Formats: sequence, C-alpha cells, structure tokens
Amino acid sequence: MSLQMPDTALLPPPESGARVHEAAILAEIAAGLAAEDDLGLLLARFLGPIVQLAGAQAGAVRVLSDAGDRLQMVSGLGLPDGLCSREQAVDRHCGHCGAAADAQRLVWATDLSACAERSEGSYFGQGCQRLLAVPLQHRGRVLGVYNLFFGDAEEPGPEVQAILRSVGELLGLALNNARLEQEHLRATLMKERQMMAAEVHDSLAQSLAFVRMRMPLLQDAMLAHDDSRAQRYCDDVRSAIGQAHASLRSIITHLRAPMDPQGLMHALSASADHFRRSTGAELDFVNEAPSLRLPPEQEAQVFHIVQEALTNVARHAGARHARLHISSAPGGLVQILVEDDGAGLPAVGGGGAHYGLEIMGERARRLGGTLEIGARVGGGTCVRLAFPVSGAPSAVRLEEHA
Repeated sequence: MSLQMPDTALLPPPESGARVHEAAILAEIAAGLAAEDDLGLLLARFLGPIVQLAGAQAGAVRVLSDAGDRLQMVSGLGLPDGLCSREQAVDRHCGHCGAAADAQRLVWATDLSACAERSEGSYFGQGCQRLLAVPLQHRGRVLGVYNLFFGDAEEPGPEVQAILRSVGELLGLALNNARLEQEHLRATLMKERQMMAAEVHDSLAQSLAFVRMRMPLLQDAMLAHDDSRAQRYCDDVRSAIGQAHASLRSIITHLRAPMDPQGLMHALSASADHFRRSTGAELDFVNEAPSLRLPPEQEAQVFHIVQEALTNVARHAGARHARLHISSAPGGLVQILVEDDGAGLPAVGGGGAHYGLEIMGERARRLGGTLEIGARVGGGTCVRLAFPVSGAPSAVRLEEHA
C-alpha cells in the first residue's frame, strides 16, 4: 500500500516531551499504514494509540458503506457490551458522526442523549459523557468517521485536535487506497473473465456448433440406411469432439485456445479447407501478403476473428460462395475481408448483436484496429478487419456499409 503524508503539515514542532510522544504515535500510525495489508486489522491496531494520544476512555472507527448511505463500525475499544452490535451500522447523516462527515470537520459534543436514545440504552451510563467525532477524508472526500469518548474531560486543545485531524487524513488516505485497489482488482477480474469467455467461445462453442449442425444430417443418413454418408458425418462429429476436447485441455492448461504451430497463414488455409468440406460452399482464399509475419498474440486474435466470421457464414448465411482476402491497406495497415453472398446477418450492432460479434470487436481492439460488419454490395455480408502490425488502439466500429 503506497502512502503519502497529507498535504498540510498540521503537526506542531516537538517542543516538549508530550509533543515528542504525540509525534512518535503519529509516525507509528503512518508507518503502519504503509505496511499493513488488511485494512480492518490496521484500523483496529491503531485505535488504541489514538485513544491514548487523545486521553480518551473509548473509541470507535466507522467506515462509509459502498453505497455511501451508512456508517459501518469496523473497530471499537472500551465500548460497553452490546453497543457495537446495536450500532453496527447507522445512517450516514446520523447525529454527531453525520455532522462531522457532512461538514468535514471535527465535532465536539457534550450531549449524548440522542445517541443513547437511538441505541436503546444508557450508552455509556455515567462513564463517558462527551464525544469527539473526526472525519476520515482524502482530498475532500469523506470515507468514514472515528469517535473518541471522554468522561468529564475538557475539549482537547488545538494542538491535539490538529494531530487527530492528521490521523483522520492518514486513515482516509488508507481507505482511499484500499478502495482503489478493490476497484482495480474488480476491473482486472472482469477483463480476465471476458478473455476466458472469448477463448471458450472461439474454441469449444464453435466445435460444438459444428457437431449440432452435423447431427441432423447424421440422423437422416442413418434413417435412409446410407452407410457411406452416415460414416462421413460420424467421422466429422468424432473429429469435432476431439478438437473440442483438445481445446478444453489447452484452455485449462494455458487459459487460451491452441494456435497452429505453423503460423497464421497455415491456420487460415486449414480453416478455409474445413469450411469447404463442412458447408459444401465455395470459398476463395486470396492472400496478397504472403510474407506477413505477426507476433504470436496478434496471430491468435486475427485467427479467431476470421474463424468466427467463417463460422457465422456457415451457420447463418446459407451462402453458396464466400471469399477470404488478405491484403495491405493505406497507412501501413493489414486488411482482411470475409465476404459471402448469403442472407446476411440479422441485428448487426446495437443491443441485439450476437455475442460472437462482440468478442470479435474486443479482439479487434486488442489488435489496435477497426472492425466493420455490414451488408455486401449485391447481397450477403462483409466483414472488414484492418489493423497495424504494431500501433496504438483505435475505435472498433460495428456499422452497416455499402
């Protein structure tokens, strides 16, 4: 956990033994904030030194909930039995704590009757009759409040309050860093899940879709007692299941679908041959960039985009002819076209877009390229991918074009 001291230097010069002691406690808290990973343990650990520094009898730390509407108690010291459970969570604007959070300032209170009424008890009885609420804040954002409870003592002096305010800023910084780390972790996990979903879709889902297309044909051949045709379809199903199993083992082992060890062009040529065999449609494979060499990660992204485009033609288009064309484009880009003369793809773009199209768009973003999916002149669908061999990412477009 990285740590920076608050912008404002609120600690007065150590002109006495008491001030040296106060500065030592503040330094210990700052060092602990930098070293402690568990924020809950950290807040509990340093509540004692804070209570000691202020000369209080008890203390509590409350953190703002994720929704921002509740103050949740995460640590307490010297509190009466049952008080922690009764005040586990209070309204964000409740009483003196709410006042400190709303005004972003220290609040000194000598009347705790409202607190006692809310907690349905005598609160501290006769033990503690005064309260100091200190906001935990970072750059104008309140993240919680800590409370110090006193007996008959007078309000802490300006120097002690300055130190307590510094403590609030340090703890606010720690809370802010912890939440930033949680948000980063959440975003990282989401990205990993999306990548894994894309790998599963582009390997297992495509193989299983091919099996589903072959099963009715296999059934028809069996009912017609056409043993030769049935055997051919059975071999196709067996091969697709074997490929799906190999892909699953690779995903489990490497968290990615396997790439042809002979490179992108060999993989695309094999996909074109498989398309012809499985659909019966014609496919022209034109490669005007035979010397193209890409990094392994780019090869994998391009291959899966083209494979998904060909799969969509096979599954949805009902095409008699398709074309796969690789060429150079202006600006040092590589361009890949997948065209067909079929019925076209319904609901291209927008909220109804096929999940596979969304994955294609995400892969194009990783390439730093553009993806256009739309109607082909003369009927059918055209998928155009353009990307640099290396370069900054640009927007992905899913749009109709002539």
